[in-house]
Amino acid sequence: MAFFMFDERSTMTVRSNSTNLYEEQGMADIIINPKGPLDLLSKSEIESLQACSDSKYRQLFRDCALAVLSTGANSDDGHELLAAHADFDIEVLSSPRGVKLKLSNAPENAFVDGEMIAGIRSHLFAVLRDIVFIQNQVVLWEEQDESITDMVFKTLRNAHALQPRKQPNLIVCWGGHSISEYEYDYTKEVGYRLGLRGLDICTGCGIGAMKGPMKGAAIGHAKQRVKNSRFIGITEPGIIASEAPNAVVNQLIIMPDIEKRLEAFVRLGHGIIVFPGGAGTAEEILYILGVLLNDKNKDVRLPLIFTGPEKSKQYFEDMDRFIGKTLGAEAQALYEIIIDDPIKVAQRMNKAMGKVYKNRRKLDDAFFYNWSLEIDTNFQYEFDPSHENMASLDLNKGRPAAELAADLRRAFSGIVAGNVKPQGIKAIQEHGPFKLTGDPEIMAELDVMLESFVKQNRMKLSDEYTPCYVLEK
Repeated sequence: MAFFMFDERSTMTVRSNSTNLYEEQGMADIIINPKGPLDLLSKSEIESLQACSDSKYRQLFRDCALAVLSTGANSDDGHELLAAHADFDIEVLSSPRGVKLKLSNAPENAFVDGEMIAGIRSHLFAVLRDIVFIQNQVVLWEEQDESITDMVFKTLRNAHALQPRKQPNLIVCWGGHSISEYEYDYTKEVGYRLGLRGLDICTGCGIGAMKGPMKGAAIGHAKQRVKNSRFIGITEPGIIASEAPNAVVNQLIIMPDIEKRLEAFVRLGHGIIVFPGGAGTAEEILYILGVLLNDKNKDVRLPLIFTGPEKSKQYFEDMDRFIGKTLGAEAQALYEIIIDDPIKVAQRMNKAMGKVYKNRRKLDDAFFYNWSLEIDTNFQYEFDPSHENMASLDLNKGRPAAELAADLRRAFSGIVAGNVKPQGIKAIQEHGPFKLTGDPEIMAELDVMLESFVKQNRMKLSDEYTPCYVLEK
């Protein structure tokens, strides 16, 4: 029991004063075989995979692979992870029987008695699959002017995440990686209640509020003898180093960037539950509200519930106030807040699945992919959180709520980058904090919200946090 409790905390909120949380011995050269969708490949497919090792995607593949192999590390500093394993390398090998991976100086925590953990091996080949597919899709998208929605669809289809004959039952769970123990326990309890009702889970695949619902649902599924459970983790290259996939994820998908990742969530999922979190969770909330505020989506059913334990009530009161002051009452009407009642949350969401089923039938839409949802391009195109772009955001009143939500979402996205993404951390180190300007009332509300995140240790796992932003009225 003592070991179990330590394991729980080690993947959740334990904070260390160690200067290097990734310090460990690396494994010598090791060759591993694929298991799953990369078992059988044609010669041309193998050549495409090998080309990844020689292209501009090599570093991307290497960094994402290292993140997967480092699952369980108690840090969300992606820059630190990459620096601590500078000697790690990975190479794609071919043979008459398919493709293999050669790893050098891989983190030891990915192995048991010299054998790679099966789940990590699966995640590692999912990285290879998606990075290569992203490479091909970006070329097609640029050359053929393909829609981003089609690009997202094809990426999910390639990952075998779409199940055409399955009725709505996939619940997207959003929330922070840096949460308290009681909040983590609450996410597990909600997941358990969802699992008892046969609902599958999709999260951002990391720890905290991303792991808890999956872990709870796994127990619920086991009790109900549910087979073929889906625990889908959707990530992107910029965040995977700071939010490595948790061990419960049985389907890992890497999207090209945060915008495509967010679209994948809302196209794939049938309902959304939001737990307490920090800047990343605020970004997700602003994204879905901005999408739902589009007049073209008034007939689309996508249930949205905010929930947390009684001790987290203030978090949602603050969030609700922020939404009301910035986006208005129309945005507040798009979600329901349920405090300290996991059974009610699960019952509400389970009942909503029937309504989603009827809504998709009425709209003549697919159950496996929400084609009917209209997503404007300002929510689809990748935002580069440079100092110039952050300073140029229009955070002023007098704009349509959906447009303001898009720029507020970008502001929080930049803060996430400055907090935990390797490139964002490097930019802050070199050029100082991002500067955000806008309407005095909006900036005041933003200041209150961000300050509450800092006080509640929601920005990073480390107790010490230096803001990567400056707010100017």
